[in-house]
Amino acid sequence: MSTPSSMAGPWLVVGLGNPGPEYAGNRHNIGFMVADLLAERIGGAFKRSGKAQAQVLEGRIGPPGPASRRVVLAKPMSYMNLSGGPVTALKDFYKVPTEQIIAVHDELDIDYGTLRLKLGGGDNGHNGLKSITKSLGANYLRVRAGIGRPPGRMDVAAFVLKDFSSAERKELDWFVDRAADAVEALVSEGLERAQSTYNS
Repeated sequence: MSTPSSMAGPWLVVGLGNPGPEYAGNRHNIGFMVADLLAERIGGAFKRSGKAQAQVLEGRIGPPGPASRRVVLAKPMSYMNLSGGPVTALKDFYKVPTEQIIAVHDELDIDYGTLRLKLGGGDNGHNGLKSITKSLGANYLRVRAGIGRPPGRMDVAAFVLKDFSSAERKELDWFVDRAADAVEALVSEGLERAQSTYNS
């Protein structure tokens, strides 16, 4: 597999979520939270893209100098289940290889606070991934941020569209920070090394 430094073109890091203040603290919006933190680290602000229904920020990730990688951060503004359209438009405009696209998303089948990094695979019923895979195929990277399963018989849709609980919020900043670190590691070090660090 290519090393990060040998790859052509920028990376596209897509935080998945729903636009609007009413969704901002939802479990389903952890991808937006990670994208916002990465933007803060890069030292820029998201702007509306003229090429896609998304907010974007261009910058660099990694150590200063030739080892740093050009990155396009994106937050689709299309609602979760239509994420594939904006991602495809950005991929085409910035000429990003599919294997250099990273989707950051909530994951029901992983315990809260746990990360899993992988390339390809199914969508596990996640509407954002379903839309991207329908548009691009499945061969893109994922940073899966575990939110756990809903308690009792609570509906999954209701669970992901609720804000994190007060107990969860105590660890949320740490979790978002670690997910942002994982994105940076994927870009700078490649999948295998990043997995060995973050798939704990």
